[in-house]
Amino acid sequence: MPKPITVLVAGATGRQGGAVARLLLESGHRVRALTRNPGSQRAASLHVLGAELHEGDLDDRAAVRRAADGVDAFFLMTTPFEEGAEAEARQGQRAAEAARDAGVKHLVFSSVGGANHETGVPIFESKRAIEAHLAQLGLPFTVVAPPYFMENLLGPPSLATLRAGTLSLPLPPGRRLQMVALADLAGIVRLVLERPGELAGRRIDLASDDLTGAEAAAALAGVIGRDLAYAETPLEAVRARSEDDFRMWEWLGRVGHDTDLGALHRAFPEVSWHSLAAWAREQDWSVLEAGDAVPPRVR
Repeated sequence: MPKPITVLVAGATGRQGGAVARLLLESGHRVRALTRNPGSQRAASLHVLGAELHEGDLDDRAAVRRAADGVDAFFLMTTPFEEGAEAEARQGQRAAEAARDAGVKHLVFSSVGGANHETGVPIFESKRAIEAHLAQLGLPFTVVAPPYFMENLLGPPSLATLRAGTLSLPLPPGRRLQMVALADLAGIVRLVLERPGELAGRRIDLASDDLTGAEAAAALAGVIGRDLAYAETPLEAVRARSEDDFRMWEWLGRVGHDTDLGALHRAFPEVSWHSLAAWAREQDWSVLEAGDAVPPRVR
């Protein structure tokens, strides 16, 4: 077993940070959960599992530095979906500076596939700015770069179309979409945190599966037990809701992610690497019948 380490986890009460925090605790590591709301039910659940709760916002360098004091590593994830891409870049840069000032030995940043190139996608460019800032700090770091999260298929827009018998995405039917399961992202993060000597300085693009829309619909249908067709959502309909989302889906349709799944999975055989069908078998699809509230999209 790897030597137990202490890890500060940003966004620990969210879906991505929460998955990382729970896996680290299950693996015998110590977790400091950074949260803006330590009194929340999600924070209480993590505390029961053994996490220390630390109140703080990524914009607050002093709070992040206090929480990071004495830890071995820092898992940093940021989001543009609360205050926008510019705020995300600022928050990530400030949090990384606080980690450096606290003497953190290794930072793992959850970016996004493609953010190491000029994509013109605002919600990718914010993460690109954070990666560039990390490279200047002198702090050992690793970047993990997920593509589309499978868990986003459980979001309200997707569930609404699945209930109607359709998987709808803003991609042409023949365009492949690389995707990752949250459990696999957490698995990679755990390995990177446990093996900093080997994996610090790396940028690891992630993907669990790679499917066309029709293939994804068939995979889900086989698990859900209902017929599903694939339908392309018009990009202009996406644009009417969000310019940032439009720019992202336009890039995915025109360029997209190109991770070599075979090489990645061979390099990290310890990770479960869910196919979409395997991931779907682990979900509770009763939400299709009940219309229950579900978590928002992951990022």
